[in-house]
Amino acid sequence: MSAWSVIGVAVAAIAASFLFFTFLKTWRRYHGVRVITCPDNKDTAAVEVNALRAARWGAVAGEPELRLSSCTRWPEKAGCGQECLSQIESSPESCLVRSIAASFYDGKSCVYCQREMEKVVWHERPPALRAPDGLTREWKEIAPQDLPKVFAKYEPVCWPCHVRESFRRENGGLVVERPPIAAPQQAHHTLEPTSAVY
Repeated sequence: MSAWSVIGVAVAAIAASFLFFTFLKTWRRYHGVRVITCPDNKDTAAVEVNALRAARWGAVAGEPELRLSSCTRWPEKAGCGQECLSQIESSPESCLVRSIAASFYDGKSCVYCQREMEKVVWHERPPALRAPDGLTREWKEIAPQDLPKVFAKYEPVCWPCHVRESFRRENGGLVVERPPIAAPQQAHHTLEPTSAVY
């Protein structure tokens, strides 16, 4: 193998790596469910960008071409002009559902135990919400387009408290409420002088 062949292979490998990482970076940037304000009715909608298409264009042309792959207003409004894409282009991270949820819980305390909410870990121990009627449920059970309205009315609940409240709701007859046990008080004895006979 000649030196020029080695150089050619190296250049091709570098170019392929650059295209791959550009593709991956763009795909990660535009992947996921987002909540936008629909320009048509000014209400919230959940949308997904065609991340593969964006990544292909981003890797090849250097500029991603954004198109929606789904919207909660489809099929009734399928074929719209997709003007909502400007909201995603201007701030791809802030309209992501996971960013909206993390922002809601950040700096808040659980309505039950008053402990500060832990940082949201998406694959385990998800935080929950308490509705005005007192019921708790995980935020992931709520339709994404409804989250902004729900977050405005519901209160944050940590995972352990949500599990406890769910058990109480589902197994009310098995739950026994006991008052907290008071800490034992120490008796303070005073030593009085005694006279002893030896």
